[in-house]
Amino acid sequence: MFLGCHLSVSGGFFKTALLADSIGANTFQYFTRNPRGGKAKRIDEADIVKAVEFMKEREFGVLLAHASYTMNLCSSKGQIREFAMDLLKDDLQRLKHLPNSLYIFHPGSHVGQGVEKGIKWITDALNKALAINPQQKVLLEGMSGKGTEIGSTFEELQAIIESVSENQMLGVCLDTCHLYSAGYDIVDNLEGVLDDFDRTIGLAKLWAVHINDSKTPYNSHKDRHEMIGEGELGLETIVKVMTHPTLRDLPMSLETPGEPEEHKKEIERIKRQISNH
Repeated sequence: MFLGCHLSVSGGFFKTALLADSIGANTFQYFTRNPRGGKAKRIDEADIVKAVEFMKEREFGVLLAHASYTMNLCSSKGQIREFAMDLLKDDLQRLKHLPNSLYIFHPGSHVGQGVEKGIKWITDALNKALAINPQQKVLLEGMSGKGTEIGSTFEELQAIIESVSENQMLGVCLDTCHLYSAGYDIVDNLEGVLDDFDRTIGLAKLWAVHINDSKTPYNSHKDRHEMIGEGELGLETIVKVMTHPTLRDLPMSLETPGEPEEHKKEIERIKRQISNH
């Protein structure tokens, strides 16, 4: 099982890999650049070599590289779409030099244009950008459906995937909090949710999972992450998701509130519960 949490790489990948290992993680998620802006850290090749060697020794899984929150490929404003496109292209270029990572991004918010128009903007951008790094796996994150977010239904995610011409490297990252908030009952009907995903998109396209509890109830369409076991999902549901035969080999990352020491306690608690499962 590959379980980690979201960590800062501001001090370099080697330092972050050491921290991840110290808290019991064997993968981690990181932002490709400032999550609230466009600035990206200079790539330090020596640091990356050290990090890769260490992670190989410690048998880390693939990492998760998360795009900036400001990247909205389907904004109603052309200037924002162009900015998002620049970020996407630059991220895909930079990922050629970064440790083995899956690239995850939020599909975006259509801001009143409608889902169909929003999906067209997203797919147009992906069709243009994916050629930059054809070997890079790019994942659409399933969303909670707040506001005008696109990607809160499996049908919307599939509409994007099937409209991208070279989509063999395009997949999905599911988020337990988002799923439940979007109206997919993983507490009482996990099998049904996975069957629905398989029928609509195909389980072969499911490449990563964000592990989060939810502050808000089922079908609330709100994106409010909670510490594991302290929200509406509960530890039992989280363990059920993580140990499911379809999901257990996928890279998983906590995006819960708190600092690394708190994530260490969560990881220990999850592992303890799984060993007793």
